[in-house]
Parts: sequence; C-alpha cells; structure tokens
Amino acid sequence: MAKAQVNPTRMELTRLKKKLITAKRGHKLLKDKRDELMRQFLDLVRENKTLREKVEKGIIAANKNFVLAGALMQDEVLNTALLASKQSVTVEAGKRNVMSVEIPVFEYKTRLPDANDIYSYGFAFTSSDLDDAVGALSDIFPDMLRLAECEKSCQLMAAEIEKTRRRVNALEHVMIPGMQESIKYITMKLDENERSTQIRLMKVKDMMIKEIIEEKHRPK
Repeated sequence: MAKAQVNPTRMELTRLKKKLITAKRGHKLLKDKRDELMRQFLDLVRENKTLREKVEKGIIAANKNFVLAGALMQDEVLNTALLASKQSVTVEAGKRNVMSVEIPVFEYKTRLPDANDIYSYGFAFTSSDLDDAVGALSDIFPDMLRLAECEKSCQLMAAEIEKTRRRVNALEHVMIPGMQESIKYITMKLDENERSTQIRLMKVKDMMIKEIIEEKHRPK
C-alpha cells in the first residue's frame, strides 16, 4: 500500500515524519481523553445505580401509602384531596461540558417559596398515610431529577467513549503503522538510490582514472 501511494522523495519523507509526530501526539491525547471519560463514566454509573435504588424504594413506599390511604378513605374524599395541587414545580434544563461532551443539568424551582408546602388539603378528614405518600414523592423528586441527569449523561458519555475508542484504534492500528511503513519504504528507497549513485560515481571515477593512465602510457 505504501509503495503504491507514496513518492520516495526527501520532501515526502519530511512531511510524513512531521505527520507521524502529530499523529502520535493526537493518539496520546485521545487515549488520555478516553481514560478520563471512562473514569467519570464509571463514577456516574455507580451514582446512577445508587440513585435508582433509592428512587425505586421511595416510589414503592409512596405507592404503599397511597394504597393504605385509599383503603382508609372514601374515594370521593381522596379524589377531592388530590384534585387541586398547591405547589407547582418548574424544571430548567442546562448543559455542562465534560471532556467535550455536553451533559444535561436540571434545576427546579417551586412556585411557593417553601418547597415543603405541598399539602393542598386539610388534615382533618384525610389519612396520615396520604400525607406520607405525598411527602415521600416530594422527598424523592430531587433524586429523580438527578437520576435523569445521570442516565442521560451516561448515554452521551458512552457514545463519546465509543467514538474516541474508534479514533484511538484507527490511529494506533491503521494510520500510525501506515505512516511508519511509508517512512521505512521511502528511507529504503532513498538509501538504495544513494548507493546506486555512489556506485555510478565510483564507476565514473574508475573510468576517468583508467583513461588518465591510458593517456599517460599512450606513445607520443
């Protein structure tokens, strides 16, 4: 492949050597980027696992309390208690750059200044299980939001890691070896040409010396 594509000239040899230095530097930078992405990705995966277990546990607890509240309260009273919400939440989505990966950042704001002011009903005719269910959902909401951040960030970082890995492999196994082969081929060709030139010069020199000797011994 190298022989068919490369011109064996000193200019091409110099160009390829500079290109090889750049490729090796890029290979190192990409490997460092891949390793750092992997480290942060594994941290996110561990956090994601912890958050998912916490959120699922909280949702299960809230559902149990809703079931208990539904068993202790009349449907009309339960539906009325949950008909109108007192608190509302606004979620704002931003981005954060991590090793050239734009990962999401979610922030939320509550309509009322007190985030714990979440009960839209009076406590006289409702079950404490309903309070526990609403409170449990309110408590796990920040973790749910962080879990969404982690899961999306893991997806984006996994895609970037795969893309970086392909680039590292292409440089390591295709481009750098190809340039090294081309440099070796050009060097061999230049050395071969130099040897051929030296041989021709030696032959010319021998011919000239022979002519001089013959000229000296030629009768006048």
